[in-house]
Amino acid sequence: MALLTGIREELLLKVTNILGGEEAIAVVKYLASKDRVTDDEIATATGLKLNVVRKILYKLYDSSLITCERLRDEKTGWFIFWWSLQMGQLEGFVKNRKRECLEKLKIRLEYEKKHDFYYCNNPTCKEITFEEAMEVVFRCPSCGRPLQHFDNSSLIRVLSERIETLQKELDE
Repeated sequence: MALLTGIREELLLKVTNILGGEEAIAVVKYLASKDRVTDDEIATATGLKLNVVRKILYKLYDSSLITCERLRDEKTGWFIFWWSLQMGQLEGFVKNRKRECLEKLKIRLEYEKKHDFYYCNNPTCKEITFEEAMEVVFRCPSCGRPLQHFDNSSLIRVLSERIETLQKELDE
């Protein structure tokens, strides 16, 4: 990956792995070694099927991690798409994902704080809210066992810590 070094390369590969796995990593590594390439070139160089390469490219494009330039082939009249990495968008992409995660964690934290939960001690069954427990007369709707109060304070603590950490990262 001649165009990338160190932390940015590691971050790009982590993000790419999340978006598309090992196949996407192969595509990004090839993209990083060139200024711009076609999907055919990527497919040939990586050994991946063209439709797989295109699917990965569109996913990376939708995430603004790559850019595309469309040119018409003078001989055939067909459009040729030239793909390039947009490394300047990587940090923005990561920040946006962190913001999305932060909002979801805040929503979950509020839900956990506002509800009492009950469970039956059966690992295959899930906890239910107090309201749901009342409807089933404090019997598990899945297995019929009696329901007991579930202390979610440790989950609330973990969610709060994670929110605080993400907030600090976003404020930097």
